[in-house]
Amino acid sequence: MDCGSLNFTHSAMVLLCGKGKFLTPKVGPLSASFQKNAEHLKLSRHLGLGSLDSFQHSSIKIKLPLKYRSPSLNLCQSYPLVIRSEIPQNADFPRYYSKKEKKPFPVPIVELRRAARERVKKMKGQPKRPAPPPKNGLLVKRLIPVAYDVFNARITLINNLKKLLKVVRVHACSCCNEIHVGPVGHPFRSCRGPNAGFRKGLHVWTNATVDDVVLEVETYHLYDRLGKRIPHQERFSIPRIPAVVELCIQAGVNIPEFPTKRRRKPIIRTGRKEFVDADESELPDPVPEVPKTPLLTEIPDSEIVAPSDEVDIALLAEETLQAWEKMRGGASRLMKKYLVRVCGYCPEVHVGPSGHKAQNCGAHKHQQRNGQHGWQAAVLNDLIPPRYVWHVPDVNGPPLQRELRNFYGQAPAVVEICTQAGAVVPDEYKSTMRLDVGIPSDLREAELVV
Repeated sequence: MDCGSLNFTHSAMVLLCGKGKFLTPKVGPLSASFQKNAEHLKLSRHLGLGSLDSFQHSSIKIKLPLKYRSPSLNLCQSYPLVIRSEIPQNADFPRYYSKKEKKPFPVPIVELRRAARERVKKMKGQPKRPAPPPKNGLLVKRLIPVAYDVFNARITLINNLKKLLKVVRVHACSCCNEIHVGPVGHPFRSCRGPNAGFRKGLHVWTNATVDDVVLEVETYHLYDRLGKRIPHQERFSIPRIPAVVELCIQAGVNIPEFPTKRRRKPIIRTGRKEFVDADESELPDPVPEVPKTPLLTEIPDSEIVAPSDEVDIALLAEETLQAWEKMRGGASRLMKKYLVRVCGYCPEVHVGPSGHKAQNCGAHKHQQRNGQHGWQAAVLNDLIPPRYVWHVPDVNGPPLQRELRNFYGQAPAVVEICTQAGAVVPDEYKSTMRLDVGIPSDLREAELVV
């Protein structure tokens, strides 16, 4: 059997036998993949390392000497051991932007201009190519099932959250938009609502609803996404619906309550911004297609039944977390093809190639812009705000302490609710939840932390 040895700096010996297991003091077995000619050793981050959680989620590259001994040749060769992790150990919380700050561009203006110059230089002398969908008015066929999945995932998320809120306590401040998931509200003085100075920043906690957990960002529904921009005079005559629903409709979801124009031939460009629809008179009458995936509907609040035992609660939490990930992942794929705009000064979102002309921006110094929005490319958090809340390490333990605020982590409200209900924490949220940070028992112990 081919064996190798690893010496850790913390006086721990690790034995490696071919393609086998690690055996360490006070640490469970850990699977590994080792080859004779390989210079890297791949560790399984899901098996073992229970007491070395900070080592498991660390992004630091660790190089250790690995000796390989061949019994037939009686030779000893050394290989470097490199342990990598794509997940950082700890990450900063999302930055809070004041109302006087403008949102940063997803891609800096300098990079956009440089890419535009390169694109013009590359296309110089080349024949003009036809515009691909959805720029030519047609749908992207491969994204239609994704749109249906996102729509149903959103309905599943809302229905499951209504059930989880009956077993998991969620608090909402009646003076500001902050919420907290836990048996009691947190004691941090972070309220920015009316008369917060008289209360010294303390929150006034009440019971939260689904609308407090999942923020519904509304936008105008477009009958023709390539049509003229919405003028200011028509801002009240056009319905407003959730932005995620509007994105799914433009991507191919058919909802009778919100009709939209479906073209079967590409548009004909007559100018830079002018176009005409192609003649579709010779085509046969369109046959209404039955969607392969039926659309789900929201359950009324009066018909919500809370789960009975802990097993059902845990399964419901896992399903809710999967719906959350599917909705965000699918929406991210749709946004790569179907453009979404956001105002750089306020939370207004518009799903379409260009923003509307409604002068309803009330952000900082909106008088200088005559109420017009400063449209820029949107990111996923603009369409689906994650709504970060404080993470409670132990629900059955002592409540959060104001003096130990720097030791606590944060997570999206949906993730925190599912975690307290028994779901497994996804890896992408562990860095901000600070699961591997030791929390002092009192203030005296916290002062000794370097």
